[in-house]
Amino acid sequence: MTWFPRLLSCTRPRIRTIMTTVAPPPDKTATGAAAPIAALATASATATMDTPAPTPTPRVPIPPRGVDYRGKLVLAPMVRSGELPSRLTALHYGADLVWGPETVDHSMIGTTRRVNPRTGMIEWTRIPTNNKKVDSTVESVIFRIDPVREASRLIFQLGTSDPARAVEAARLVAPDCVGIDVNAGCPKPFSTSGGMGAALLKTPDKLVAILEALVRDVAPAAQIGISVKIRILETPAETEVLVRRLVATGITGLTLHCRTPDMRKTARAIRGQVRMVADVCREAGVAFLLNGDVETRSHAAELAYEFGTDGAMIATAAESNPSCFRSNAAGGLASWEEVVGKYLTYAIEVENKLQNTKYLLAQMVPGKAGIHPKLHGCKSYRHIIELLGCTDLVDRAAAVDAVLNLPPPVAPPPQLAAAKPSGTKRKRGAAAGASHDKKKKTVPSAQAKPPRSRSASPAREAIEAAVGAAAAVAPQPVAASSVAV
Repeated sequence: MTWFPRLLSCTRPRIRTIMTTVAPPPDKTATGAAAPIAALATASATATMDTPAPTPTPRVPIPPRGVDYRGKLVLAPMVRSGELPSRLTALHYGADLVWGPETVDHSMIGTTRRVNPRTGMIEWTRIPTNNKKVDSTVESVIFRIDPVREASRLIFQLGTSDPARAVEAARLVAPDCVGIDVNAGCPKPFSTSGGMGAALLKTPDKLVAILEALVRDVAPAAQIGISVKIRILETPAETEVLVRRLVATGITGLTLHCRTPDMRKTARAIRGQVRMVADVCREAGVAFLLNGDVETRSHAAELAYEFGTDGAMIATAAESNPSCFRSNAAGGLASWEEVVGKYLTYAIEVENKLQNTKYLLAQMVPGKAGIHPKLHGCKSYRHIIELLGCTDLVDRAAAVDAVLNLPPPVAPPPQLAAAKPSGTKRKRGAAAGASHDKKKKTVPSAQAKPPRSRSASPAREAIEAAVGAAAAVAPQPVAASSVAV
């Protein structure tokens, strides 16, 4: 019998006491890092209860360049929301590890690895195979990483349905990350239609073969670990059978999304199978992460305490406010203005696609701010920073717009701004000059409100402060010749 049942006899107030008395150690690379999640429960419980030392359990060896998922709070792999600026923002606020978005093996195979001379980022690029312009020579960036700030904490998630292709694609990126994770949980058609993602849960033999191939043919040479992310099945018995097969393949980590393949993120997570999966993983020595409706670092610690998990993965909450990774002792959740300023700085710095930046900003800016329609209409980074008042980024935004071939903002002359376009029809029956006959409403000068300056907006001031802080610590671009290609 494990020691977790005795811990569960503690009351909920006891959990809150643990959360407030265990202080996180300082971290030199992130503002929000905290103590390992599992340690919050373990350390306090063993110090206050007459509990025998837990029996040592086996652990799958972690390769030299790999990373142990135990005690970690990590950013989930998300299409659109898992691109480089999002990952850097999550790391800034204390994420211990970050997963990249699912990248399909077909997309990676045939790419060219290069270092962007302007940004220092490592990029895998290729000519789009579905480009309607046959003579197009413009390459698309399939995957992009920051070799300085995230390479030692980046897990590459692979979408695949074939062992050979999985190995071929993984070998391209394995030297630049600390782990390869197989997506066996995405329920979206773009993934399942190719036999990938959640479709692999229906073909366990194929999933096992993919993991075994990666463990055998990629992990030893790259010296990194292989992991998998799955969803729960309809019954605990089905889930247990699958998990026992997966942990026997040699993987170092397993993440369980507490929803079935048919459930969407709006449905409440089901945690009835979590402890069973945690026990199976512990018996096999495989690190176990919980995913599904995890909100903050303190919430993740409570879940680890309750279910015996090794760590947790945050998705939706990090999409709207990536400061959810920051511990309460380090400041807790930041304002949306601060988070937006930080994210926008990273997006411009790495030359992120404008549409992706707009999508993420729309998730972070609350609807009550009233700028979503204007944000949707922005055609360039200059448009965005003028809307948000980020004056410190004007020059950098203009430079990125030029690189991405985005149009500069053009404002109509003041005298023409209110003029009717030529050819506008007048109201039926209105005579020339009739509009001047109506009395105009006037506001007494004593009640007239002066126009509000952009610099006077608290939101703009908060965004500018975040932008200035990020610019002060931005690393210098890496020369193309300094990184092996």
